[in-house]
Amino acid sequence: MSSRPPAPPPQLPGYEYEKLLGSGGFADVFLYRQFRPQRRVAIKVLLSTVHDDTVHRQFEAEANVMATMSTHPSIVTIHTAEVSDDHRPYLVMEYCPRPNYGVRFRKERITVAEALRVGVQIAGAVETAHRAGILHRDIKPANILVTEYNRPALTDFGISIAAGQAADLEDTQGMSIPWSPPELFTDPPRVDVRSDLFSLAATLYSLLAGQTPFERPGQRNTASDLIHRISSEPLQPLNRPDIPPQLNRLLSIAMAKDPAARYDTALAFGRGLQQVEQSLSLPVTQMDILDDRSGGVAHAGEEDELDMHTRIRKVATVDPETGAAAGTSRRPRHDPYAAIAPALGSPEAPSLSAASASQSPQEATMLRPAGPPPGASAASPPPAAEVPESAGAARRTPAWPFVTLAAVFVVLLGVASTFAVRTLFVEEPDPIATSDVNVAVPAAEVPDPPHSVTVEVVSPEGEGGVAGKARVSWATPADFKEDYFYQVRWKDLPANYERDAVTHPVHGRSSHTLDMPQGLTGRCVEVQTVTPDGGASDWVEACLDGD
Repeated sequence: MSSRPPAPPPQLPGYEYEKLLGSGGFADVFLYRQFRPQRRVAIKVLLSTVHDDTVHRQFEAEANVMATMSTHPSIVTIHTAEVSDDHRPYLVMEYCPRPNYGVRFRKERITVAEALRVGVQIAGAVETAHRAGILHRDIKPANILVTEYNRPALTDFGISIAAGQAADLEDTQGMSIPWSPPELFTDPPRVDVRSDLFSLAATLYSLLAGQTPFERPGQRNTASDLIHRISSEPLQPLNRPDIPPQLNRLLSIAMAKDPAARYDTALAFGRGLQQVEQSLSLPVTQMDILDDRSGGVAHAGEEDELDMHTRIRKVATVDPETGAAAGTSRRPRHDPYAAIAPALGSPEAPSLSAASASQSPQEATMLRPAGPPPGASAASPPPAAEVPESAGAARRTPAWPFVTLAAVFVVLLGVASTFAVRTLFVEEPDPIATSDVNVAVPAAEVPDPPHSVTVEVVSPEGEGGVAGKARVSWATPADFKEDYFYQVRWKDLPANYERDAVTHPVHGRSSHTLDMPQGLTGRCVEVQTVTPDGGASDWVEACLDGD
């Protein structure tokens, strides 16, 4: 929840307001009941006080991207996007009532099976987005919601970009530092599909570790500390006893410092997670991928032509030993990641004797009659057993009552032994914490402002109306946390300088370069610290020398 009071919910035709779900820096999310069709929906409403064109463009882009992607079962569905009567844009989305993974991973012990299942399903969603030319750029636990059917769903495409625009990325605005790859903190920052893979792997690491990958308990964990560790320190393996070595290796490859050393696609990463599931004898999670990049294969016949325009959702089941999809040949494959993470020797299967290996399943369970004794002809019947005269014509006592009693005795003995061992030698596990749904989080404290703010000209104004550039620098406040960021803007510009009157968010840096407004004197900038839930410090001012 934000430290600021939420804006009043808008009156929307066809919807009835129920309650506030959450607040962020630029928008509130409310729960409404839709009249027709009747259902509960989450509506994200942009604040009326936000006049930043960049934020408006991101909000509109989020609606378009989610509308394109939301048919995927692991992406939050968007129903519609409109503008309210009081001129506030809003998105009507699927309501996911269960606590998201950003709430859960610090409060609960998430099992390996659940983390693998979530990873495979979200990998399918990310691969689908990549095949549609979209980079998410903000994959983290809080952006994985949980639907009413307990299925993870990726949300918040607000800072997503087209893959073709990755080379034009100017800064790391909007990125969440603890799950960001090291190439986001270079100058200039770089991003591609492998950046999303790093963030997805870092998210799974957080679910299993109960903390972010480069967070160090008992040490400083400021934004600068995290950026330094992400860029230079090796990833520490998960030390839970139920984490298999294959999973640690998978995460180390996906979170390699060099993007070229990572998996090339989210599909490859998801298949790796499926291999881990198979090695643990877990059910293999279905990975759904929509691929409309190909025009299909030409077929003969009118019915086959429809296949060329059908989006095929494929589920890949991978052999954990060969890495081949089901139905393909089992040729040994070269491990391209042996230089990144050491290859793991898979445990050998129990050896079978030559006789049992040659038997078919039917032969292994076939009942065969006993052969005749030595010396007897094959056609002669077996000799009758001699019966003592004292037995007379009395029937034999049947054996099944004794077998039944013995079986009952063995079961009772096993239950008693198990109870004794659990009582005397096994410690009671800690109870699993539960999370309430839609419980308000205490308001965050207002952060300290940056200090030692300076501004200097790095490129003077040129002839022909070429704008100059000025670099704003500042020192990080003492209470700065990993998910805080800054906002920078020119101060008190006249009304006809709308293009320069833009507030720039800055993540992971303590400087920013601005185009200088032309034809003015007394040009000053101001900087403030902002928390992710909307809390903000006072503005700190600095002016250009000579103005």
